[in-house]
Amino acid sequence: MEWQLDANAPIYSQLIESLELAIVAGQFSPGERLPSVRDMALEAGVNPNTMQRALQELERNGLVFSQRTAGRFVTEERRLIDEAKKALAGKNIRSFLDSMSRLGYGKEEIIALIRSDTGEAMANANI
Repeated sequence: MEWQLDANAPIYSQLIESLELAIVAGQFSPGERLPSVRDMALEAGVNPNTMQRALQELERNGLVFSQRTAGRFVTEERRLIDEAKKALAGKNIRSFLDSMSRLGYGKEEIIALIRSDTGEAMANANI
C-alpha cells in the first residue's frame, strides 16, 4: 500500500482515510487479514500507537474486526464497505464543489463545465 501523508493534516485522520480508501477500492479484499500494526506503521513511517488508534476507529466503524490471536481482518459485510465508499465519494464531491465555489463558479456553471469537459477529462483519466 502506498502512503501519501500530508504534514498539514492530522496523521491519524489521514491513516483512517487511506485505509478506508484501500478497503473500498479493493486493495484489501473482504475477509482479508491486514498486515500487523507494526508492519503498517513502519511502511507508513508513523508511530505504531497512531496506526493502532486509526485501526481501532475502523473497528468502531465496522470496516475492520479483530480476532484475538489471528490479527485484524477486513469486514465481509459488503453493505458496510459500500456505505464507506459512498461516504468517501460524498466527501470528495463536497471538496470539489467547495473548490469550484471558491473559484467563483455557481451551480449551473459547474454543471456546464462538467458536461463540456467530461469527454476530454474522462479520456485523460485513469478510469
